[in-house]
Amino acid sequence: MEQEQAPRWWAVVAVMIGIFLLVTAEQLPIGLLSQVASSMDVTPGMAGLMVTVPGVVAAFSAPLLPVAVGRLDRRIMLTLLMVVMVVGSAFSALASSFVLLLAARVLVGLSIGGFWAVAGSIAPRLVPEEKVPKAMTMIFGGVAAASVLGVPLGTLLGDLSSWRVAFGALGGLSLLTAIALWRWLPPLPPREPVRLRVLAQQFSNRGVRVAVLTTAFVVVGHFAAYTFISPILQEISGISQRHVGSLLLLYGAAGIVGNIAAGMFAGRHPYRAVLAIPSLLLVFVAAFPLLGVQPSSGIMLLMAWGAVFGSVSVSIQTWILRTAPNTEAATALMAFTFNMSIGLGAMLGGRLVDGTSLSIAMWAASGLFLLGALLVWRTPSRIVGEKRR
Repeated sequence: MEQEQAPRWWAVVAVMIGIFLLVTAEQLPIGLLSQVASSMDVTPGMAGLMVTVPGVVAAFSAPLLPVAVGRLDRRIMLTLLMVVMVVGSAFSALASSFVLLLAARVLVGLSIGGFWAVAGSIAPRLVPEEKVPKAMTMIFGGVAAASVLGVPLGTLLGDLSSWRVAFGALGGLSLLTAIALWRWLPPLPPREPVRLRVLAQQFSNRGVRVAVLTTAFVVVGHFAAYTFISPILQEISGISQRHVGSLLLLYGAAGIVGNIAAGMFAGRHPYRAVLAIPSLLLVFVAAFPLLGVQPSSGIMLLMAWGAVFGSVSVSIQTWILRTAPNTEAATALMAFTFNMSIGLGAMLGGRLVDGTSLSIAMWAASGLFLLGALLVWRTPSRIVGEKRR
């Protein structure tokens, strides 16, 4: 019945903006790390907990919140989660100590995980079936847009004023988004309540299992290297620190292009789209310490890296829609995996960078990409193709 209605593109836009703000909030501390560390009188390593804490909290809230809320209308759930984001951002801006700041980041993580778990599964309920790939591309375009606009602009705002203003601005925008979600989303009662037993059953499905494990390999590998992209560009490619912010804008722009291209391609060829991601990341990241030793080659590899990683969310979610017995439960597992992998990747990369070198960290990341590519390659393409019929 829901798909007989006219496409609800404004609802899709509201969900996209929600994803955009949440991903921005999760990754913004990377750009403001030094400023917060100095302001709160903590080490940069300690300040990195601003990324780790919401990542871990989001990982667990993704599968558990849909279980906890049961039959709560998803329109109400998404709106309330954006309100939680407002509170978390406001507390972050006003925190008088680092402990209170981390407590505020817990609220942000709670919002990220729950919102992502539901947002990825509602596109088929907002638009007709033939429009789902476009809606998916728009929703997960928010992830790439956070890199190209959210994090750089938030970092710039923090540099021009203070990190507190940047977090406060996120809270204000989140409030507007909560209002938009409430006004534009239709009632969305859950088609099947998510239970812990249902979550476990999703992982027994081979298609879902491959998607989850591939995501883990790709995201852990990516953040093991990308978390340290500023020193990588400076020390390996010889690029001045003052140009790093501008290059991250290019990286994010490439990610948006990759997201759009993947949205069109994955709708027809989800297997090949997912196989291409770890394969290409392996090539570009492994080659960086060897070929990216000049500013020009480093920039080219950075943009290629951004384009490929920008295609991850929409490609994997398309795979999930084709294979999962319960798309909301499977998306919750994916959100758990993605967010936990962000924290694990940053932690792994930090240990490797401190204990060895930037190059070793990038080659270790490439090893994880290789495992992801082999996993997909050994999976029959019919697992995805069968779901088209």
